[in-house]
Amino acid sequence: MNAIKTILRRELLGYFSTPVAWVFLVIFLVLTNAITFVVGNYYERGIADMQPFFVYHPWLYLFLVPAIAMRLWAEERKSGTIEFLLTLPVTASQAVIGKFLAAWLFLGLALALTVPLWITVNVLGDPDNGSIFTAYVGSWLMAGAYLSIGSCLSSLTRNQVVAFILAVVTCLVLLLIGLTPVAGFFRILLPQAFVDGIVSLSMLTHFDAISKGVLDLRDLLYYFLMIGFWLCANLIVVELRKAD
Repeated sequence: MNAIKTILRRELLGYFSTPVAWVFLVIFLVLTNAITFVVGNYYERGIADMQPFFVYHPWLYLFLVPAIAMRLWAEERKSGTIEFLLTLPVTASQAVIGKFLAAWLFLGLALALTVPLWITVNVLGDPDNGSIFTAYVGSWLMAGAYLSIGSCLSSLTRNQVVAFILAVVTCLVLLLIGLTPVAGFFRILLPQAFVDGIVSLSMLTHFDAISKGVLDLRDLLYYFLMIGFWLCANLIVVELRKAD
């Protein structure tokens, strides 16, 4: 645990020692508010909830989370510091977990900075705060799933742009397979059981219920398994390519 904490602290300090963290936080806050009030027509709806805020998170994270994840390993490999990192008294698994947790906590901070919007909703009406809290948890879990994918794909290349594109494409596929038109296309080609299995892998399928305040154990299990799978893949890639 001490090794993981050391990596986590190192990564977090790395974020805030450059303008990257501040630029990301500003962009995230501007986009979330613009989408909520302009695209989501929050005031025009006249309903005291945060549905317009959460409903676009899967698409917002599609580009913002890979932007954070792309530097996790690609930058280390390009600069050659990955060799130094792995010669320290830490294992590859500790490095993978530490880097992931640091980025995930940073994304949690970005999400926490939107709490004033939650306060505003309570001033304007009487919302279901339990549902809103559940949606926040679901949003953070989904961000973690995106991040684990981006982290794994970042370890495959030295180029951050390539890592970003790979992560965006992979996450986009996991979003699109949950859309009704795409599922309908698969139903033409495949048996219903296979289609249900494909749709169950979609981020949208599992986030939709959580964003409405419904916390299902299956949805939580999906995100934890998704994070665990991609972090294990991340570890395998790091172990195989650490000498490159």
